[in-house]
This record gives sequence, structure tokens and C-alpha cells, in this order.
Amino acid sequence: MVKRIGILTSGGDSPGMNAAIRATVRTAVTDGMKVTGIKQGYAGLLDKDFIELEYNSVGGVMERGGTMLRSSRCEEFMTTDGRKKAGNILKEKEIEALVVIGGEGSLTGANLLMQETGVIVIGIPGTIDNDIAETDMCVGVDTCLNTCIDNIQRLKDTASSHERAFIVEVMGRNSGYVAAASGLATGAEAVIVPEIPVNYDKLSERIWSERKRGKINCIIVVAEGAASAYTVARHFEHKIGYETRITILGHIQRGGSPTAFDRVLASRMGYEAVKAIEDNEGGVMIALRAGKTARVKLAKVLAEKKKFDKKLIEILEVLS
Repeated sequence: MVKRIGILTSGGDSPGMNAAIRATVRTAVTDGMKVTGIKQGYAGLLDKDFIELEYNSVGGVMERGGTMLRSSRCEEFMTTDGRKKAGNILKEKEIEALVVIGGEGSLTGANLLMQETGVIVIGIPGTIDNDIAETDMCVGVDTCLNTCIDNIQRLKDTASSHERAFIVEVMGRNSGYVAAASGLATGAEAVIVPEIPVNYDKLSERIWSERKRGKINCIIVVAEGAASAYTVARHFEHKIGYETRITILGHIQRGGSPTAFDRVLASRMGYEAVKAIEDNEGGVMIALRAGKTARVKLAKVLAEKKKFDKKLIEILEVLS
């Protein structure tokens, strides 16, 4: 049986990471394991920035945004020598298994660490972009969406008051999920995502037609990976019948107290991560599939690209 596990958060933070840490620590301690918290992600692993985590160490953290272990990016860990050094440090500290909470880059590093050093690794998908394959949702997505919706709705109020168009840029370098879902939930007139090419002339004509029918506001949500809000504004200038304003939500989307959904999801995944270690099932990511947690091989997760649900855009165009 594994006697000691390590846990770290890596890459961009997402709401719910603390809930995942809490669940992992308390499940492991309850089952007789010791837990080493690794600060600052892979950089902290290489720097031996460790902290002993007990049952009470994670009290009161579930409702907090961000990550109590903090996070960073680490170029040294991207090298074979860096990962070899990390494996030696884990062995030196008698850490037999490692739980990694993060996005695609973090999970890729975890998978390579396992392949090259043999350490048991379990991944928990934590990213607001929801761009990890083989899982319906990642930790932090729901909170991010609620933040976007709240802010877009506020903008919609002032857009109506002044009869303006607001172009709202949200996060999503390779995935348009946040843009599509928040646009659908706020009744946006259009959503621009990386997965679907946009015909600006055709879109301008549609918005102009709606304006002529008496519509008094316009919300266009754009994922940062598709275009910048400024680029979109230039395409629409003088073509849609509205005075245009730009809002970039930026890193506000990462923060805030996690929603109930994210707290529950993160707790379930943290619990399941420890159970996978106890079953000696390394090299897996804990996923959410059809409402249930599942263990999926990291190699399979990383070999696939998450499919964008174009139905979201179809529904939005009908309802807008």
C-alpha cells in the first residue's frame, strides 16, 4: 500500500482547486496515508518547496478561489533532465504517488513524469476552458461561466439603456466552450469561437436586420482564441447600426468562490483520485462522464482533442 502521496496544482488556477486538494488530503489521511503538499507546482517540486498536510490543514479552504498550494509554470520541468530530477526528489522524500490538478500542459507533464520515472500519477482536470478530452466538465468551468454570465448581464443592462453593441472577450485560447455557453445563457446576438470560421459580412447583415426591426441592444461574445475584441469591433464598425463598446473580462474569470457544482465535482474527483492510488491504477485522469466519475488513461486523454459541441451555436442563432 502507498504510504505517502504528493499533491500539486499547476498552470492557470481555476475555482475549485482548493476543494480538490481538501478532498484528496482528507480521503488519504482517513485511509492511513501521509500527504505532502507541493507549493508552486512543478517549480516547487524541483525546489523542494514542501508542506506536510494533515486533516485539519485543509479546513475552511473549499469555499476559497485560487489554490492554497499556489501555482506557476516551470520551463525546467519541460526537459527530460528536469523530470528526472523531479523523480529523484519524489523518491528521496518517499512520495510514492502524485496527484496533479491542472490543465492540458500540467497533465502532459504528469504523464511524461510517470513514463520516465515510474512514479504513480493521477490527474484531476482543473481548467476554466473546459478543453480537456474525455471529461464532460473540468473543475472551475461552472464558476467561470457564472462569472461571465453575471458580467455580461450587467453589460446588457447598459447596452439597452444606451442602444449600444457590446463586444465581450472571454477566455478560451483553443476552446470556445465558455464563449458559447455564456453567450447562450445571456441571449447574446452572436458568439465567435475558434472552432467555427466566421463570416463577418453575413453576421453584420443579420445584426443590422435585427436592428432595423427595433432591437435596442446587441451582445457579441468572442473567445480570445478566435479573435480579439478590437479586431471584431473593426469588422463591425459602421455596419450594424450600433455604437460599439469593448469589454475584456480577463482574469476576473479565474477568481471567486467556487459554485456548488464545482465544489461537489472537485470533491468527487479528489476522493476518486485517492481510490485510484489505492487500487494501484496509475497514469489515469479522473473524469466526469454522464454524471459519474470515471478513470481514463492519461495517454488517451492527451492523444485526443476535445470536440466542440456546435449545437450550442445552432441553438443560440435560433434563439437570438
